[in-house]
Amino acid sequence: MENESEREVYVYIDGSFYPKDEAKISVFDHGFLYGDGVFEGIRVYNGLIFKLREHIERLYKSAKHIKLEIPIEKEEMINRVVEAVKKNGFKDAYIRLIVTRGIGDLGLDPRKCPKPSIVIIVQPMGPLLGKEAQEKGAKAIISSIRRIPTDCLSAEIKSLNYLNSILARIEANEAGAHEAIMLDKRGFVSEGTGDNVFIVKDNKIITPPNTAGILEGITRNRVMELGRELGYEVSEEEITVHDLYTADEVFLTGTAAEIVPVVEINGRKIGNGRPGPVTKRLMEEFKKITQRDEEGVRAL
Repeated sequence: MENESEREVYVYIDGSFYPKDEAKISVFDHGFLYGDGVFEGIRVYNGLIFKLREHIERLYKSAKHIKLEIPIEKEEMINRVVEAVKKNGFKDAYIRLIVTRGIGDLGLDPRKCPKPSIVIIVQPMGPLLGKEAQEKGAKAIISSIRRIPTDCLSAEIKSLNYLNSILARIEANEAGAHEAIMLDKRGFVSEGTGDNVFIVKDNKIITPPNTAGILEGITRNRVMELGRELGYEVSEEEITVHDLYTADEVFLTGTAAEIVPVVEINGRKIGNGRPGPVTKRLMEEFKKITQRDEEGVRAL
């Protein structure tokens, strides 16, 4: 049987598929030159494209905010993502859907970019922070890099410019940690470099509100719903660093990361230093819902 990791990857670019090694964009594309574009990361579980419609909805909202006119309608975009998954044939995969401003000149003016580009990459990818971190718990630091304030640039735009997060991730790497947790300019917890933050206190699940400069994650929202379905109290509240250190449990959520327990922050043990019961239950139940057809769009 063919190993999925050895199968050829075909990348969709503006209506055509190219082998991975031949997939290219122009160096004059404003997505490359300026990070001028939007994207979504989407998971495929056993052939089901999880929460595809929600991801497409967010993509178009991001594009609207930056006045990027996506050249096809939402339903057609859904069809193209499904086509890309079928073309590659991976039952379990990660999708990167990108819309750039398109080819322009070396100036900033987006009017010089007459046609946006659509790129869809589908390939296998394990949990973002690694399987060991997911199973045994991750170590995190509090980054010195603050999340960009909402009055400067809205975190609800999922743009191609991730330098703010990358700088924080460099700090995590240099500290030997799996992830960095970023604070807003007031010192309240915002999010990780590529994931949302939750704490559990006295069996209550708490996550920062969007006023903390967060991206309202698709996985975040589904985990909040799941928590309520399981009978937990779930709320959006401002979280301090003290709240993190003294929480019973801390976990991260994201499409790429999935659900990851955090067992240490800045050298401080969280709870008993092992993944907690609420987090483990959410992880178990989340795996089940990723197999339900009503939670996404079936491709394979």
